Amino acid sequence: MATQEITIITVENTVNAPLAKVWDYWTQPEHITQWNHASDDWHSPWAKNDLRPGGSFSARMEAKDGSFGFDFGGVYDAVILHEYIEYTLGDGRKVKITFSAGGNITRVTESFEAEGTNPVEMQQRGWQAILDNFKRYTEAGN
Repeated sequence: MATQEITIITVENTVNAPLAKVWDYWTQPEHITQWNHASDDWHSPWAKNDLRPGGSFSARMEAKDGSFGFDFGGVYDAVILHEYIEYTLGDGRKVKITFSAGGNITRVTESFEAEGTNPVEMQQRGWQAILDNFKRYTEAGN
């Protein structure tokens, strides 16, 4: 049986906000629904999050015109408050997120296993766009 090589994609951004705020905006469903989309013609109408090892999360991602949508979710493998989140997606791929702070600036780095359907560049652009939305939303938040 042949094994397929796993491609890891990494996206990152620096958020001009303190770590506690960045963590809350990343993990609380009422905030996730505000930034979890790659383009303005998409949205996340709902999100659920049980942030603990063995806990699950899910968010609905769909086109605003209703033409397409899907649930994005998985199960947490590791959670270290204000530092690290690791989870396994429903299709078995792994995602790792690190949060590192210096004063009122927080670096968010997200690494994920690429899926085999879409080009790596497209996946990287999509996840980076979502992370960019997160940065804008968090920096604008009260």
